[in-house]
Amino acid sequence: MTEYKQCIVTRNDLKLSKGKLAVQVAHAAVTASDFADKKERAAWIKDGQKKVVLKTPALTDLFILKEQARREGLSTSLVTDAGLTQIPPGTITVLGIGPGPVEKLDKIVGKLKLF
Repeated sequence: MTEYKQCIVTRNDLKLSKGKLAVQVAHAAVTASDFADKKERAAWIKDGQKKVVLKTPALTDLFILKEQARREGLSTSLVTDAGLTQIPPGTITVLGIGPGPVEKLDKIVGKLKLF
């Protein structure tokens, strides 16, 4: 049986507050799931909506991961902040990937550390 999960990758270089980061992760989770394959999304929901939050050193890494996810046919969502509080407008903060099969996601983010 295929297992499903969603991964949200944060930029470790931004040093966002916990509250700000929580909101950015939520934006990525919701938006990436909206773009996911309907059958995979339904299976993920039925399976408990497993999510993993990871970290990467810089913005460039998010673009690389996004392209790798696209090649695997996974949904993605780059979150761009409005700049109303801690960071300048237009700052890309996190990347949501999936939901999708665990095997596909692990090929892309398997070497990243948990947040």
